[in-house]
Amino acid sequence: MLNGENVDSRIMGKVATRASSKGVKSTLGTRGALENISNVARNNLQAGAKKELVKAKRGMTESKATSSLQSVMGLNVEPMEKAKPQSPEPMDMSEINSALEAFSQNLLVGVEDIDKNDFDNPQLCSEFVNDIYQYMRKLEREFKVRTDYMTIQEITERMRSILIDWLVQVHLRFHLLQETLFLTIQILDRYLEVQPVSKNKLQLVGVTSMLIAAKYEEMYPPEIGDFVYITDNAYTKAQIRSMECNILRRLDFSLGKPLCIHFLRRNSKAGGVDGQKHTMAKYLMELTLPEYAFVPYDPSEIPAAALCLSSKILEPDMEWGTTLVHYSAYSEDHLMPIVQKMALVLKNAPTAKFQVLEILCGLLLCCLDCLVASYPQLKKKIV
Repeated sequence: MLNGENVDSRIMGKVATRASSKGVKSTLGTRGALENISNVARNNLQAGAKKELVKAKRGMTESKATSSLQSVMGLNVEPMEKAKPQSPEPMDMSEINSALEAFSQNLLVGVEDIDKNDFDNPQLCSEFVNDIYQYMRKLEREFKVRTDYMTIQEITERMRSILIDWLVQVHLRFHLLQETLFLTIQILDRYLEVQPVSKNKLQLVGVTSMLIAAKYEEMYPPEIGDFVYITDNAYTKAQIRSMECNILRRLDFSLGKPLCIHFLRRNSKAGGVDGQKHTMAKYLMELTLPEYAFVPYDPSEIPAAALCLSSKILEPDMEWGTTLVHYSAYSEDHLMPIVQKMALVLKNAPTAKFQVLEILCGLLLCCLDCLVASYPQLKKKIV
C-alpha cells in the first residue's frame, strides 16, 4: 500500500500540471500547522488584497448656480427705517399718593404712627414691625393651650402653682432673663397639655423646661449639672437629657410661641407710658404665672390687661385710647374681665402662701429706685 505522503505528492503534482497547462500561475504553497484549511481561497484573498486601488483624481470645476429664482439685481430697494421704541409717558403719581393717604387715614382715624421715627434704627425693623406682630398673633392662636388640660393629669392646679413658685426661685438664683421665665412656663403648660405626668416626675419636667428655655433665650445657659444640684440630686443628668428629648419631640421642636413680654413692650410704646407703668405691668404679669385661671388667655391679652390695670392704678384718668386699641388689638371692654381677675390676684398677693409672690413684691421689679410693691396706689381700692 502507498503511504499518505506518496498519495499527497501525486495529487499536488497533478494539480500543478493542470495549472501550468492552462497558463495559470500556481499560488499554492505549503500550509503550516494549525492554519486555515482552505488555503486556496485564503491565498487568493491575500493576493487580491495586495493590489492597490488607485482612484483617478478629479479636478475642481466651476458649476453654475442651480437656483430657479430670478436675479433681483438692479432693483432699487429702499432700506427700512427702524421703529424707535416709544418711551412711556411719565404718570402723575400725586393723585394716587393722595388717594392712598386718604384711604389709610380713613382706616386709622386718630391712630398715631408709633414707628415713624424709627426708620433710622435697623434693629427696630420699622418696615416690617406690623407684619411681625401680625405673624406673632397667628402663632399664639396655633399654640393655644386647652383650658381643661388639667383633667387628664394626675397632678392638681395647686401642684402646678407650687412648681412655678419654685421655678421662679431657680430663675432668680441663676439670674436668667425674663423671657426665659415666661418661656419656661409656656413649655411646661404645653407639655402638660399633651402628656400625662406623674407627681414624682413633675419637678423633672419643670427643671427640664427651664433648661430648654435657657438654651433658647440665654447667651450662657446653666449646665445640666447646675439643675442636678438645684434639685438636690433628685434627678440625674441622664434623666434630664431623656426628659429634654421627650419634651422636644412632644412639642415637635416648636418653641417659637410669642411671649407676653413681647406684646407688653409694643403696647407700652403705643401708649407712651412711662417706666413706672411699664414696670407695674410686668409685675402684674408675673403675678399671674402661678395662676391656672390665666392659662387659657392668649399671650397678647395678658399684657394688654396688665397695662390697662397699671394705668388705672397709677393714673386713673388715663384712657385706653384709639392708638392702644389699634396696636393691642383689644378694646377696654374686652380686657375688663381679665383686668378684674388680675386685680383680685394683686389684692391677695401680700397674703399669698407662695414665696414667688413675696419675692416679686419685695425683690423682683424695681423702677426709679422705688419698689413696685411699695407703691401707695396699690393700697387703694382698685377695680
